[in-house]
Amino acid sequence: MLETTITGSLPKPSWLAKPEVLWAPWALEGAALEEGQRDAVLVAMKEEEAAGIDVITDGEQTRQHFVHGFLANLSGIDFEKRKVIGIRADRYKAECPTVTAPIKRMRSVHKDGVAFAVKRTTHKFKFTLPGPMTIADTIADEYYGDRVKLAQALAEALNEEALELERCGVHTIQFDEPAFNVYLDDVREWGVAALERAANGLKCTTAVHICYGYGIKANIDWKQSLGGVWRQYEKTFPHLASSKIDQVSLECMHSHVPASLMGLLKGKDVHVGVIDVASNTIETAEEVAGVLRQAMQYVPVERMLASTNCGMAPMPRGVAYAKLRALVNGAALFRKELGLKSSSASL
Repeated sequence: MLETTITGSLPKPSWLAKPEVLWAPWALEGAALEEGQRDAVLVAMKEEEAAGIDVITDGEQTRQHFVHGFLANLSGIDFEKRKVIGIRADRYKAECPTVTAPIKRMRSVHKDGVAFAVKRTTHKFKFTLPGPMTIADTIADEYYGDRVKLAQALAEALNEEALELERCGVHTIQFDEPAFNVYLDDVREWGVAALERAANGLKCTTAVHICYGYGIKANIDWKQSLGGVWRQYEKTFPHLASSKIDQVSLECMHSHVPASLMGLLKGKDVHVGVIDVASNTIETAEEVAGVLRQAMQYVPVERMLASTNCGMAPMPRGVAYAKLRALVNGAALFRKELGLKSSSASL
C-alpha cells in the first residue's frame, strides 16, 4: 500500500548528454550512443531501486525529449524540416519536426529498450509515453490542418506501441499530458477521447500524468502568473474520473492546487506529487508526509501512490537522487503513522 514511483524522467549522465538541459544533444554517436543509453538506463534503474522506489522507470534515458523520442519511427514526420513554434499556448518556443504526410507507426519505437529494462529488474516497471494532445501541441503540422485529426492519428500509433510494450511485461503504461492543464476546453471536447484511444485494449495498469511542467524558467514564470490558487485541475479531473484510465498523476508539493480537488478523482488511483522538481532544495521526510496527509483527506490511502511533481530530467543528478530518497523516506514515515506495513523497498 502507498507505493512510491516517479513521474518518469531522471537526469542523464554528463557522458551521455549535456547536464541540466532539455533537448540536450547526445554526446555520443552510433553504436557508442546505443551502448551509452543502455548503460544510463541501468544506472537510473539501480538508483531508483537503491533509493527504495517501488514502481521504477528507465529514467527516459534513451530519449532526447519525452515527446520527440516517440516520433522517430513514425512515417509522416520530417525531422529534417524543423520549425520553431510556440507550444503550451505559446508559453515557450521549441524547434519541432513537421508532419508532412499521414502518420503511421512503421515499427516499434521502444520495444527493444523496454525488453532490456524489464529483464533487469524484479521491481514493477512503468513506461511513459507522451499523450496524443501533448504530441499534437509539440509538433508542426503541414498535413492534417486539424488538431483533432492529428491527435487521433497519433493516438492510433500510440496504441499500437503501447500494446506491444505491454507484451514485454510492463506493469504500468503512463501517458504524459501536460497539455491537459493548458487547453481545458479541448480536454473535454476531444482530449480524453484521444487519450482513451491511445490506451484502448490495454490490460496492464494505465495512468495519465498532468502537471504544470518541468522546472524550467518558462514554466516557473507561467506558474507565477496563475495567482494564489490554481484551479485548472477542477475542469479536467471530472472528465478523467469518468474515463477508462486507471490512475492520475498530478503536482502537489509547493503547488497552489487546493488539495480538495483530488476529491474529484473518485474511483481513480492518484499519484500524489510530493517532490518539487522546480527547486534543488531536498524535501524532508516530514514535508513529504505532510502532503500525503493532506491528500488522504480526499483520496483513500489504498488509492494513493507517492510520486514526483513532474519529470526530473533538467535537474542536477545528485539533487534528483537525493529527492528520490526523500520521497521514499516521507512515504515510509506516513505509513508508520498509519500503522501500515512498510514497503519492502523503503529505507
